[in-house]
Amino acid sequence: MHTLALPVLPRLGDLFACLPPWMALRIDVQRPDESIERELDTLHRRRQTAADPLASCSTLPGRLPGLVWHHRKADGEHYVYVEDTARGCLAGYTVFNRLVEVDRRTDPHVRAPHSRYAPDYQRRGIATAVYEWGLEQGFCLLSGARQSAGAHALWLALGRRFQLGYVALRARRMHYLGAQPPSTLRDELSTRLLLIGPGWSVERLQALGLLQTTRPAAAT
Repeated sequence: MHTLALPVLPRLGDLFACLPPWMALRIDVQRPDESIERELDTLHRRRQTAADPLASCSTLPGRLPGLVWHHRKADGEHYVYVEDTARGCLAGYTVFNRLVEVDRRTDPHVRAPHSRYAPDYQRRGIATAVYEWGLEQGFCLLSGARQSAGAHALWLALGRRFQLGYVALRARRMHYLGAQPPSTLRDELSTRLLLIGPGWSVERLQALGLLQTTRPAAAT
């Protein structure tokens, strides 16, 4: 058995200790480790079944030592499964989902990533690398309405290398709230974090009509 030589990310407590109040989103998601490991075991068995769609994934170029990335695309959504071949298991996966909350014009350019990684593979930069791959595909990434502490830390880490701001999803359009929105807007369930990928900018998104410049009124 080989030991992964992957970078260890800062402790979540250290990240949140220096977190400006305006960056905090709704952090109230807890996922039991046991359910994650059971799901990953099931997916790994499916990958070994020839008739299963997971068995026909393509392999992406390796980015982290000791890990193999498997990719499939279905209905415009991208699935990246990260396998530890030495241990014969899945480390985890990320799905880049389409959003029903945006219109047809916006849909080709934004995805909402959702990840599940086993405890032994958390805080090693794996999900961060997968999110970077998604951004490099030309997407901008939108967070969910709620996040776990680990997911929020991941977004903040990516925000050091990519432009990070807030948007409100109203009437299937993205309304830009800036990098430091007031708490009345930030606390609404319609407010999401937006990571802007390479080749994109707030100005380009606005010019193409994908990002509205008028801020919606706070919900009552």
